[in-house]
Amino acid sequence: MFRRLPAALAPVLALALAGAAGAPELLVTTGEVTATTAVVWVQSESGGEVAIEARPAGGEDAVTGLLRITRRNDSTGKLLLTGLTPATRYAWQVRAAGHTVKGEFVTAPAHDGAASVTFLWSGDLGGAGLCRPVDGGYRIFTTMARRRPDFFLFVGDTIYADRKCDAPGVVPGAAFVAETLAQYRSRHRYQRKDPAMQEFLRLTSVYAIWDDHEVKNDFAGPSEPLMPTGRRAFLEYWPILPPDEEPTRLYRKFRWGKLLEVFILDTRQYRSPNTDLDGPGKTMLGAAQRRWLVDNVSVSTAVWKVVVSSVSLSIPTGRPERRDSWSNAGPFGLPLEGGTGFAVERDAILRQLRERGVKNLVFIVADVHHAELIRHHPTPSFAFHEFVAGPLSASLGRPRPLDDGLNPRSLFARGGVNNFGEVTIEPARLTVRLIDEEGTVLFTHTIGPD
Repeated sequence: MFRRLPAALAPVLALALAGAAGAPELLVTTGEVTATTAVVWVQSESGGEVAIEARPAGGEDAVTGLLRITRRNDSTGKLLLTGLTPATRYAWQVRAAGHTVKGEFVTAPAHDGAASVTFLWSGDLGGAGLCRPVDGGYRIFTTMARRRPDFFLFVGDTIYADRKCDAPGVVPGAAFVAETLAQYRSRHRYQRKDPAMQEFLRLTSVYAIWDDHEVKNDFAGPSEPLMPTGRRAFLEYWPILPPDEEPTRLYRKFRWGKLLEVFILDTRQYRSPNTDLDGPGKTMLGAAQRRWLVDNVSVSTAVWKVVVSSVSLSIPTGRPERRDSWSNAGPFGLPLEGGTGFAVERDAILRQLRERGVKNLVFIVADVHHAELIRHHPTPSFAFHEFVAGPLSASLGRPRPLDDGLNPRSLFARGGVNNFGEVTIEPARLTVRLIDEEGTVLFTHTIGPD
């Protein structure tokens, strides 16, 4: 965990906190950070050559690169920085067309490094007309920036492309439902130009995944005609570099030293229609991703295994005739006859992880627009946690009965507030906090590793 800001980085922080209004033509985000690499995403409205430099705090040796921006991908581009030093805070500088943007990120520890880590997570940004306020922007990001995390997990609904945003008091430019590539791009660009969001993304790296509103409410990828278009815009606007052999793949993993490995799921691209009855043939992940998840979590040697699922394991969403989350539960938490969730696949995955002896398993989710910490104990010999946060800025939800099939115990639940979660992992413990938009810690819970 890296808390102190070296004196050499004070000018960087001052510039970032000044907001994005001074250079809207140049947007920068870092992400997908490992011990030795980081992806730098740039949008330069002027196009042309972009110079990128990353330098260790107080160090002399810089890693540099050049990126050429064209209009082909909406004036966006990505550069993979390599040869970075593990467990190091880097100051970066991006220059293009007379504009300069500065910021910082932290690299992960080496594979067996036992450094502590703090990360934030949340989701659901700009829904129900609660998009960019004219006065100050998405101020929750200013609160998040003060926490000084090592990275941020953006757990879905990074935009609400399928909802008009034309309420009084919001920045104009999003009063349409996206149906074309240009419109999806415009909705992403609208979000990313928010000054508070820019401030935060200059100060920490991000790992983003989509949920449904990046395309269409409750969509199932193979049956949704707009899915490829929304997927392309999402990939263009986040610092994600899929493997060459699978250029549209979004599920992935990264390791943060000895203490943490994170597995990010794509719960949209491969899923069966929500209206299908649950059963062995229904899938949210698809066969390849499901094998990848079970195999990689099972062999992970990290102390804590964190699985990121944009939709909840235990909180039912959608209507009974077309459930959208994993659960088949009804309004009282009991399974519905003829359910349309994805509980058969969920339970099969959990059973395999239990049989393979997986310990210290945590699921990180968003989507339900309230904050909650849950301990599941589906069998006497197997237990895990589900951490829920959000929204960042959207309609406010409320807690509801949990899926009885997982034998859940809610440790804390709170609706009615914009919020995010914070996890700090140290060698002896994991501490999770739920925090509201004002910075008030709503609840704190500590877990020791098995």
